[in-house]
Amino acid sequence: MTNEEILAQYGPRESMEYDVVVVGGGPGGLATAIRLKQLAAEKGQDVSVVVLEKGGEPGAHILSGAIMDPRALTELFPNWKELGAPLNQPVTDDAWSFLSETGATRTPNMFLPECAQNHGNYIISLGNLTRWLGTQAEALGVEIFPGFTAAEVLYNEDGSVKGVATGNMGVGKDGVPTENFQLGMELHAKYTVFAEGARGHLGKQLIAKYKLDEGRDPQTYGIGIKELWEIDPSRHTPGFVMHTAGWPMDNSTYGGAFMYHLEDNKVAIGYVVGLDYSNPYLSPFEEFQRWKTHPNIRWYFENDQGEVNAKRLAYGARAITAGGLMSLPKTVFPGGALVGCDAGYLNVSRIKGSHAAIKTGMLAAEAAYDAVVAGRSHDELSAYPEAFEASWLYTELNKSRNFKSWFKKGLTVATIMNGFEQFVLRGHIPWTLRRDKPDHVYLKPAAECKPIVYPKPDGKLTFDRLSSVFISNTNHEENQPAHLTLKDASVPVNVNLAKYAGPEARYCPAGVYEFVKNDDNTDRLQINAQNCVHCKTCDIKDPTQNIVWVTPEGGGGPNYTSM
Repeated sequence: MTNEEILAQYGPRESMEYDVVVVGGGPGGLATAIRLKQLAAEKGQDVSVVVLEKGGEPGAHILSGAIMDPRALTELFPNWKELGAPLNQPVTDDAWSFLSETGATRTPNMFLPECAQNHGNYIISLGNLTRWLGTQAEALGVEIFPGFTAAEVLYNEDGSVKGVATGNMGVGKDGVPTENFQLGMELHAKYTVFAEGARGHLGKQLIAKYKLDEGRDPQTYGIGIKELWEIDPSRHTPGFVMHTAGWPMDNSTYGGAFMYHLEDNKVAIGYVVGLDYSNPYLSPFEEFQRWKTHPNIRWYFENDQGEVNAKRLAYGARAITAGGLMSLPKTVFPGGALVGCDAGYLNVSRIKGSHAAIKTGMLAAEAAYDAVVAGRSHDELSAYPEAFEASWLYTELNKSRNFKSWFKKGLTVATIMNGFEQFVLRGHIPWTLRRDKPDHVYLKPAAECKPIVYPKPDGKLTFDRLSSVFISNTNHEENQPAHLTLKDASVPVNVNLAKYAGPEARYCPAGVYEFVKNDDNTDRLQINAQNCVHCKTCDIKDPTQNIVWVTPEGGGGPNYTSM
């Protein structure tokens, strides 16, 4: 049954009215809600705010490196230390290295531009910070609905956003409601703020509907894959930050890795691959596993006898926006706004986005608050982008506007030119590079590319996808329609497999997609939707744009701890 047929038989849906509905309980969404309530308390007003979070709790789906610049958090909560915010490990040292297959060259710290310096920042679990923000929001009177997906945008007759509808629960694989069926509900608001993170399901629709990206560069993305480890205390340096470029990637492919030493002998490691890569045989997951075998990296996971004695604790993956200021869409439309990575505010040169998410959430909240108390509704919050353009965040993003684009000219040129722009010119750049193609069009036919043979995992330092997904605590209700949908079921075999050697089996970091043989020896694409960690890579990189990620039942997906 279609959603329309379900509504005709089981509707109408119940509705709830709020001043502001926030979609997404990450740093940007929670900062929006918190700032609204702070302003209401300061002015003696009452503003009703609700946050919808598709994870089982705020933070369950949050994954980031993460090094945090506390500037925006300090604006939101000047007393965050006294309130117990989990920023416990300040950065003590930065190492930026270029790897060859067996060696490494470290850039002297005196030559690091400002964007590469992390003193004054903190190594954190962004998931834990998000949980803390959730408790602060609830203490201020914000309603949080965890386990509820915002599945549909609702519109007024004049075309403005009216609110959102949550997904139905208890629909079987065949699309027919089961005995556990619950109809979704509608949340109506004067303004709806979308803070879904990179490649937001509804944000993508809104950008297309209102042509918010008209005149902007196409957004570009990376996939970030992360593991959390506990290592030997003798190999642990609290506060030490290392970034690497070069091996195992070739010089024409954007990518790099990180290792962050948290407190309690924990290290967060991860690998980022730009999703504008061209070789369909490339596997970001396998590149990450191979990176760990570099002599300068594996040392941290071994004892003096060369045996791996560290323990892998967690795994996850998430797409990140990387286009920066030139790819930023218009962020307001009648009845709503985009904040954080749903819009694309991440500063790729600094490898940081949480401070931008919090800041933009605050700016959107201030615009929405002024509009609500003035009696307005469903118009454009033009004060929000105006405030952004006057903010320190705009200045910061403007300085790094060319960073990612230089990498289309190769690692060597990118390193020289970004160093010149950031170290010599201090970000005061008289030129602007532009992009004109989205990530998925860069993939070349397999016949034009060299296959990549990856080593088999050893189960100690390197691992396969399924054992990795297991420790991400990913779970979906099995009897539900697949949330990874195909516009045309024939395309994966007839086009993607035939022309591109089936790249979805490689770019997915969770083993969702695999090509299997039918009884008659023909090929078919098997979609293991229960493995999905909600990274959105397939929605971005599919060369035919045939895969569409839609929301599963609320509460499904990963359940990250300390990520």
